[in-house]
Amino acid sequence: MNKRSDRHPVRSDIPCVKHNCVQCCLETRMPLSPLDITRIMKLGYRLNEFTKPLDGKGWRLKNVSGRCVFLSEGGCMIYPYRPEGCQLYPLIYAESLRQAVIDHLCPYGCEFKVRKEEIKKLKTLLERLEKDAKKF
Repeated sequence: MNKRSDRHPVRSDIPCVKHNCVQCCLETRMPLSPLDITRIMKLGYRLNEFTKPLDGKGWRLKNVSGRCVFLSEGGCMIYPYRPEGCQLYPLIYAESLRQAVIDHLCPYGCEFKVRKEEIKKLKTLLERLEKDAKKF
């Protein structure tokens, strides 16, 4: 296990890049906010190309053959414009614990340190997703 000083902020993605890990891009169920959708559509993608509806409660990223639609051999094709949930991963909200945690499915989760501002961003995102679920 890493010493605390060896860990990296969630938004840095340093462990992901270092280990060439795309585990979170496989069978993704990443929710999309209207802001995410607008940002990606400005890149020239149509809504149906990258989204899947969530039973009238918003949208999530689409998978193709079990992989995020934006995952290529070279990594994420929209990396600088990826959804906010992707930017915050592996930080997730565990409903059973009622708190933000590092996802146990992340193979390099122990290499991340969570900062208060990242928890705040996650809470804000979740509130926005709930409020805006019916948009688009």
